[in-house]
Amino acid sequence: MSARIPASHVRIKRAYEPPAPEDGMRILIDRLWPRGVKKEALALDQWSKELAPSTELRQWFGHDPARWAEFQRRYTAELQPHAGQVDALRTLARKGPLTLVYGAHDEAHNNAVVVRALLLAPSSGPSRAPPP
Repeated sequence: MSARIPASHVRIKRAYEPPAPEDGMRILIDRLWPRGVKKEALALDQWSKELAPSTELRQWFGHDPARWAEFQRRYTAELQPHAGQVDALRTLARKGPLTLVYGAHDEAHNNAVVVRALLLAPSSGPSRAPPP
């Protein structure tokens, strides 16, 4: 099951942006519910809290771009025990569009960017870190 996933099949979107028909499956990958957003407004298909960074890692990172490379490395390591869930996301993405929903303000330095890179990597598991 190593068929490459088209990049257009894995999207990332802030929780504060409205859902769109082209989003396909919408999966929240944050541990905390986005502040001020009603459940109906997110139009989620799934909430995968276990794929979010640990509280400790999230607090250490603090969305500091200077810590981005190390955050990616640590977060990828945290995802290793959840390889089955990452593979399930890959399966969904092979079938059609998948949108990883996140709450962070920084669109370039957040957990959804890391998960997207993992899903699109030619590797078969979350052990391959995405490039910084």
